[in-house]
Amino acid sequence: KTSIEQLGGIDILVNCAAPVAGKTKNPKIANLTGDLLAEAIDVKVMGYLRCAREVAPFMINCGWGRIINIAGMAARNAHSIIGSIRNVSVAALTKNLANELGSKGINVTCVHPGLTKTELTKELISIRAAKNNTTETQIEEAMESETAIGRMVEASDIASVVCFLASPKSIAIQGDVIPAAGGAGQDILY
Repeated sequence: KTSIEQLGGIDILVNCAAPVAGKTKNPKIANLTGDLLAEAIDVKVMGYLRCAREVAPFMINCGWGRIINIAGMAARNAHSIIGSIRNVSVAALTKNLANELGSKGINVTCVHPGLTKTELTKELISIRAAKNNTTETQIEEAMESETAIGRMVEASDIASVVCFLASPKSIAIQGDVIPAAGGAGQDILY
C-alpha cells in the first residue's frame, strides 16, 4: 500500500537526510571526486526533490501542505565543499518549490540546524577529544561556548522549530531559511 492509502493523505513532509557532520569524508579539492559529490547530492538534494515531487500533487489537490527541508549551517560557511554545496542546494530547492507551490496553499521552508546534540554527539565528542589530545569535557565545553545560548542545541529544539513551520501559523514564512544554531558564530545574518 502507498502512504496515501495508509494515512489517508499527506499534509506535511519533513525532508531530513544526510550523513552526520564530523563523521563523514570532508575531502579537500585534491581528493574530491565526482562520485563523493554526486552521492551527497543524490541523498540530500535529489532525495528531497523526489519526496516533494511525490507529495506535491496530493497537497495541491487539498489546497494545503507544508514541505520542510532540513539543510544545515554548512550552507553558510566554507569548512566543507560537499557540505556547503549540498546545503546551499537544499536552500535553492526550497525557494524554487515555494515559488511554484505557494499559490496552491503549500508552504516550503528550510531549517539550517547547527551543531545539534543527538544520540551520536557523544561519539563525535570522543573523536574530537582523541584528535585534539584533550578531554571530552573540554571538547563539550568548547562546543557549548560556541553558541549564544551557552549550550548545544538539542534535537527537541529543532523539532519545535519544525512543528511551528508545519503549523498554519507559519504562513508568512515561504521559501525562507530559518537558522537554528543557538546563535553560534559571529556572522550577522540578514
